Amino acid sequence: QVQLVESGGGLVQAGDSLRLSCAASGVTFIRSAMGWFRQAPGKEREFIAAISSSGGNRNYADSVKARFTISRDNAKNTVYLQMNSLKPEDTAVYYCAARASPVATVISATYSYWGQGTQVTVSS
Repeated sequence: QVQLVESGGGLVQAGDSLRLSCAASGVTFIRSAMGWFRQAPGKEREFIAAISSSGGNRNYADSVKARFTISRDNAKNTVYLQMNSLKPEDTAVYYCAARASPVATVISATYSYWGQGTQVTVSS
């Protein structure tokens, strides 16, 4: 059974940093592209970042470019999202997702497996 478990969320002040982690099991992680998405109350789930299976290709939403970095450690079956210079508008539940493909995409419907999410709250 595939399981993705996010961790690292919390309550921070604007300008602070957080690193989210997503531990994967039951999936061929080394062959799976991974993504991060977020959903704020009353808003649709939005793409944040994606990384190919090898880590060679990365994609970011314009809203987080130069602030967030996605990375992966295939030996640990873990993907990370380093978030710097956090803003109140970054407040959301952050989800990691896995594709049944090595190719990174920005489309949530192309991801087969999802974690339960971790809350990130950024105060002014």
